[in-house]
Amino acid sequence: MALLHTVNKSPFEKNTLSSCLRMAKDGSAVLMIEDGVYGALKGTSHSAPIEERLGGVKFYALGPDLAARGYEPSHLIEGIEVVDYAGFVDLATEFDVVQSWL
Repeated sequence: MALLHTVNKSPFEKNTLSSCLRMAKDGSAVLMIEDGVYGALKGTSHSAPIEERLGGVKFYALGPDLAARGYEPSHLIEGIEVVDYAGFVDLATEFDVVQSWL
């Protein structure tokens, strides 16, 4: 069963991204939304765990949330795809289950 994990908390404030990464199986996806997009930024203390999982797990960041925090796609870890709201809906329908990490 393929899962889409959504993370909306900053990894600098909560451990939800770390917990999500421990549970995410290959073939699943992680969508970072709201303050969760901070986890998608390259060059941070949270970059390495995501880089290690790239390939087995797909990673996405919600573009409007990224822009609202003053970041552009060029600030993201290589391999993370930016999606808009329609892309969010597409992901939610593509996967069997959506798991929200709060």
